Amino acid sequence: MNLEQLIAHLFGDYVLQSKWMAHEKVKRSFPALVHVIFYTIPFLFITQSPLALAGIMIPHFFIDRFGLAQYVVKLRDLIGPKSYKGKEVPVWISFWLLVIADNSIHLLTNMLAIKYLDCGC
Repeated sequence: MNLEQLIAHLFGDYVLQSKWMAHEKVKRSFPALVHVIFYTIPFLFITQSPLALAGIMIPHFFIDRFGLAQYVVKLRDLIGPKSYKGKEVPVWISFWLLVIADNSIHLLTNMLAIKYLDCGC
């Protein structure tokens, strides 16, 4: 991943995402689709490959629409001794760990899409 990809992700996921998109994308597919379209716009400055752009858009839709990062966090929490299962963490820590997991998944899928699906079109 390079700096341009990170900036495109941050701009698309935070600057171009309205409150409506942020609140509704986990409830309905249409707001999630609108978010994904706006999210992808900054990536047009990095690649014009339809395959790479689809590789950015499609995973992003499913990650956001179905809150897939929460399942990654639940799996991650299985790591460790049984004595830590069920221990409470402050809400603010749980929130930021989820945000970081979500961003990490997006950055990984974007990097893979650009690296392996960019046909140089």
